[in-house]
Amino acid sequence: MHFVTKREIKGTTVVPLDFVKEIIHIIFTEKNMVDKKEMELCVQEALKGNGNLFLVDVSVNKDNIVEVTIEASEGNVTIDDCVWLSGYIGERFDRDKEDYELTVTSAGLDMPFKVERQYLKAIGSEVEARLKGGRKIIGKLLGADNEGIEIEYEHLVQAEGQKKKTKETTREKIGFDTINSVQYHIIFEK
Repeated sequence: MHFVTKREIKGTTVVPLDFVKEIIHIIFTEKNMVDKKEMELCVQEALKGNGNLFLVDVSVNKDNIVEVTIEASEGNVTIDDCVWLSGYIGERFDRDKEDYELTVTSAGLDMPFKVERQYLKAIGSEVEARLKGGRKIIGKLLGADNEGIEIEYEHLVQAEGQKKKTKETTREKIGFDTINSVQYHIIFEK
């Protein structure tokens, strides 16, 4: 950017460079950012009275765009749930003062699980676990705790002396330290 500071060009008004710099500073840097931890506490406070809904994630980017992701232990998150939570947050965070944009959404089926309650909700469902090292397992989630998951899956094995591979069902406990992501396995049928 180039600013005229000492002389006038026909048809323009000269503005001191210091004034222009101050205005640019106010516009682009003096935004009150939403504190992620404060937002998480606010959402957890709101959801405390609702045994079904729980917090999955809060993200705040450099443009002060806040995305709150929630999930339901049973059933699905409704639009009314999102509207209610958005209103609750709006009453506690002043949009004029903090100048933020808010989105309240439910965790999508295609999103990896982030919190333990998502794993617990998915017990009995087909999931896709991507492990460190590139291995991928698709199977039924049997259990989850703070250490990892238990999954049951089928794979082909070749028995000694046999030409044809046969299906074998395996149950495996996998620690979170070896997991990159787990999400629902979605199959689209015609």
